[in-house]
Amino acid sequence: MTKNPSPDTFELYDLAVVVEAIEGVCTCSMHVGDQVFVRGGKISLPDGADFCLYALQAVIPLLPAKQRQGHPADWMETDTRATCPDPACRLIMRIDRIGRRQLTHDDVSPIPWETIQLEDKEQHDDTDSI
Repeated sequence: MTKNPSPDTFELYDLAVVVEAIEGVCTCSMHVGDQVFVRGGKISLPDGADFCLYALQAVIPLLPAKQRQGHPADWMETDTRATCPDPACRLIMRIDRIGRRQLTHDDVSPIPWETIQLEDKEQHDDTDSI
C-alpha cells in the first residue's frame, strides 16, 4: 500500500475460495482444488470452471469482511474455513488472501467523494453553530 494514500483511497484483499477437502459425497461434481476468485466487488472463475452454488452461498457473507484488514485477534483474521451447507457433502473451503488492491471511493460508489466531503463539512458546520 502507498505510504500516504489520498483520503478517498482504501485497500482490499483479493481472495481465492479453494475447495480444501470433500469428506462426503458431493453431488455437484466439485473437486479438491476447485476455486473461485474475488477481486474488488467481482467474483470470477477460471476459464471453463464451475463452482457449486450452495457451497458459494455459504462463504459469500464472509467475503467482504475477509477482504478487509481486521484486528489480529478477531476470528475473521484467524479462521479461514467454511463448509458447504449440505451435510452429506461435507465440502470444506478455505478463504485465502492472495493479493491486495487499492481502490478509490469513486471506483465503488456512484456518489462522488467530493459530494460526501461537502455534506460531511456542512453537517459539522451545523453542529458547531449549536
